[in-house]
Amino acid sequence: MNLVAEFIDYSTNLIAQGGLLVGFLLIIFESFIPVLPLAVFVALNINAFGFFSGVFLSWLATCLGCYISYLLFFYLSDKITDKLLSDKMRKKVKRGLKRFNDISLQGIVLLVTLPFTPAFLINILAGISKVKQEKFLLAILIGKVFMIIFWGYIGKSFIESMGDIKAIIYIVCALTIAYIVSKIVGKKMNIE
Repeated sequence: MNLVAEFIDYSTNLIAQGGLLVGFLLIIFESFIPVLPLAVFVALNINAFGFFSGVFLSWLATCLGCYISYLLFFYLSDKITDKLLSDKMRKKVKRGLKRFNDISLQGIVLLVTLPFTPAFLINILAGISKVKQEKFLLAILIGKVFMIIFWGYIGKSFIESMGDIKAIIYIVCALTIAYIVSKIVGKKMNIE
């Protein structure tokens, strides 16, 4: 236990000394490398910069990282699928991706808000299926707020949090609020 506390102190000091850029870049890399622990990076940013600054920095970085990842697959996916898939397989994949493309703004927001949903997978699917850029960007801007606050507030793994009734209540409330906000904003911006 003492070793874990020492590691957290060391990591927090390292991020604080490296400045905002280090905390920012760690979270952007997490959008591309799924094995990196977002919850740990969020907790370290909060320890280094305070709750509100750490949450804002983490939210901004994860939104930017997800959007960059999405754009890469949005623009490169046709070239990749043409080279890797046969005509028959390509048609099947396109039909499956059309289903993902047809998901409403609220559906994407709910997927993004869930703390255990792999962001890289959503970025890839949204990019390959050609989800409209405004729709995807709005979904991550809304959904990631709640997810980052969750990791900042809980600061432990999702499995451990499931035994905590406050965490479950938070997730239900966050999903409800994210859904309502995305419904209102989607109507006002005419995105669907």
